[in-house]
Amino acid sequence: MTQLTLGILGGGQLGMMLAQSALKLGHRCVFLEDTPHAPAGLYGQVYSTQQLDEFVAKADIFSLEFENTPVATASYLANQKQSIYPPPTALAVAQDRLAEKALFNELDIATVPFMAVNSLDELQTATKKLGLPLVLKTSRGGYDGKGQYVIKTKDDIATAWQELSDALTKGNLPAPLIAEGFIHFSREVSLIGVRGRTGEIGFYPLVENVHKNGILSKTIAPAPNVDTLSQTAQTSMKKLLEKLDYVGVLTLELFVSDDGLIANEIAPRVHNSGHWTIEGANTSQFENHIRAVLGLPLGDTGIIKPSVMLNVIGKYPDASELLTHTGVHFHHYHKAERDGRKIGHITVMSDDNDGVVTNITQLLTS
Repeated sequence: MTQLTLGILGGGQLGMMLAQSALKLGHRCVFLEDTPHAPAGLYGQVYSTQQLDEFVAKADIFSLEFENTPVATASYLANQKQSIYPPPTALAVAQDRLAEKALFNELDIATVPFMAVNSLDELQTATKKLGLPLVLKTSRGGYDGKGQYVIKTKDDIATAWQELSDALTKGNLPAPLIAEGFIHFSREVSLIGVRGRTGEIGFYPLVENVHKNGILSKTIAPAPNVDTLSQTAQTSMKKLLEKLDYVGVLTLELFVSDDGLIANEIAPRVHNSGHWTIEGANTSQFENHIRAVLGLPLGDTGIIKPSVMLNVIGKYPDASELLTHTGVHFHHYHKAERDGRKIGHITVMSDDNDGVVTNITQLLTS
């Protein structure tokens, strides 16, 4: 077997876990990342954007671990070696919430009502047409709850405009804002799908996600009581994968409402809500992404045992205390502690998941 070098755009923890899977399959990764002390650097050479040509020369094929990777960079790599997965067109859609919502509508995937906002007058119109409350967001950028404002009353309009209107004229890619009708939902779920270079498709179980302060806190796999929803989610995912001629892992985030599933957004990469698959599925999302990108047969996405994934945010727990619990798997990202920062995750696969999760949650917040 020929050993290949996969060039990953981004060098965070997702790149690190992709590299772990690549090594297991006999391949290596290099990374394009400007942030110092990138976690992925433990598993391969990290190049800065100033070293782009060296990065290109080193890799045989390319992928990404961060959806805000510049589309121009992805397109350049596609032109250099005709081998970047997922394709830059998928990246472009995922980076533009207006284009993303338009694609959902084109494919008959339900979304909240939305409007583009280019001025304060248009925002006033949106509040009348969509009603209050509504969510005003930047159509580009924003991550883990950033770049958005919930307008609850008319008194919030001016503040929301003041906070977000710079996105219309400033930054690398000025773009309209997007106003989204507020949705009443019972829970958030996500579906991870994977498509190979031959068109083969696999789905992981639908999972339930819990957020705190806009950051994913917990994922329950599989999500309870979703038998009727899973097929709808898989149908939507299949439409997206085929429309985008996608290769690799794609994540679809959804709300569960009284009317069924409402699509929120896609992430063209391996995803935080799929970290449980490392121990909890027959083939992890990371390995299946590597398999897809390299043209290998996809692995079994079936679940081994119900799992709960807990993010470690801000501060590391005492490992000696954490690992006294049976069925606990700890993943350290080798990142400095900082408030609000994802620095690790814990997967619980116990005969008493609820009890163990309660104990670990107390440990994480102590």
